[in-house]
Amino acid sequence: MADQQYDLVVIGSGPGGYVCAIRAAQLGMKVACVEKRETLGGTCLNVGCIPSKALLQSSEKFDEVRHHLAAHGVKVTGVELDLKGMLGHKDKVVTDNTNGVAFLFKKHKIDWVKGAGRVAGAGKVAVALNGGGERTLATKNVVVATGSDVAPLPGVAIDEKKIVSSTGALALAEVPKRFVVIGGGYIGLEMGSVWRRLGAEVTVVEFLDRILPGMDAEISKHMQRVMSKQGFAFKLGTKVAAAKTTNRGVLLTLEPAKGGAGEELVADVVLVAIGRRPYTESLGLKEAGVALDDKGRIKTDAHFASNVPGIYAIGDVIAGPMLAHKAEDEGVAVAEIIAGQAGHVNYDAIPGVVYTWPEAASVGKTEEQLKTEDVAYKSGKFPFTANGRARAMNTTDGFVKILADKTTDRILGVHIIGPDAGHLIAEVVLAMEFGASAEDIARTCHAHPTLSEAVKEAALAVDGRPLHI
Repeated sequence: MADQQYDLVVIGSGPGGYVCAIRAAQLGMKVACVEKRETLGGTCLNVGCIPSKALLQSSEKFDEVRHHLAAHGVKVTGVELDLKGMLGHKDKVVTDNTNGVAFLFKKHKIDWVKGAGRVAGAGKVAVALNGGGERTLATKNVVVATGSDVAPLPGVAIDEKKIVSSTGALALAEVPKRFVVIGGGYIGLEMGSVWRRLGAEVTVVEFLDRILPGMDAEISKHMQRVMSKQGFAFKLGTKVAAAKTTNRGVLLTLEPAKGGAGEELVADVVLVAIGRRPYTESLGLKEAGVALDDKGRIKTDAHFASNVPGIYAIGDVIAGPMLAHKAEDEGVAVAEIIAGQAGHVNYDAIPGVVYTWPEAASVGKTEEQLKTEDVAYKSGKFPFTANGRARAMNTTDGFVKILADKTTDRILGVHIIGPDAGHLIAEVVLAMEFGASAEDIARTCHAHPTLSEAVKEAALAVDGRPLHI
């Protein structure tokens, strides 16, 4: 039996889904959000972005006390790791954030339907309720925001004990002596950083010939050099053919990606972090006639609409980077479009951040992309070794690089590796949204002494006139 009529039903309560539901409610719609977890927030808040950043922050503090405070004249002895306490802090952060979303749902009178949703036909969403039974929601519009799941690796079976996904890597009961990360992307390097700081020997195995393959090559090269100094070992151009749990640990069979003699590697814990895949199964999409691409993503037009009227999709289930903030912006945009407004997302100005230390952040085109596209550009670079605030912080690794159109000076891409890169990138994302030139940033007054002055200096360097190098 169908319920009351909703204007919008959102399937999934991750950053894209819950933000979409909130914005739609702000616009006066009657909204329901279907979520099968017992808490809201999706992968990001529960087992992704938020808990991983909590552990990164805590492990940074532990590492700083042990290895870096002495340079500031602070001597500390008897430092001990309380892993249970660190994990407890992480869990509290997750609880506070998910409770915050639940509060926002109540504030905006959004109905949270607890269960697994699927499209059951025109204007209908069927929900297999967590408490048993099924409920059908009648709705004018549906937004699919079910996110993504861990991509499997053939020959490597995840058990979340010895061979873990990012979820299991957030909750290890003890620090492993030997920690192997399969995949040199964002997630692998971040979780590797956590356990390296806490004492694990970390080896990163990457199929391609460099880490962070989606970022500017100069950033990738510098990051590998810095992380090697931190104690990371890297096996690049290497694939994992098999993994077997033995009484000695996990035995990995490695092979050169381009062929050749293999080798074995033993680990106490192995993290599989080769990427994620869209979660579009069991949603009734094929039965409803919704078109998917060859990667299992929902095909959408510029307004996030599928080929079936009234069914929209956002976030990891459609094309584009699998980033929480990208999904959030899409959630706002699609809610406004459904309300008859002009929602829009500028995909040329979506930043990506790696929360290692130093951080790496990027927006827009890389040098490699500009060369491939035969775009004439200018480059300006400024190192943190020449930044007064970075020297005071004793964190001088890295640089800011700005790429601008050779003729118009319009900013095409910015790449930062260094302290607080994730915060520094926001300035240039805003600049790119307004179509700014490197000269615009160069002539903007930046407070002294701040890390952001490195961004200004890089902008000055585009025109060959940096002041402090």
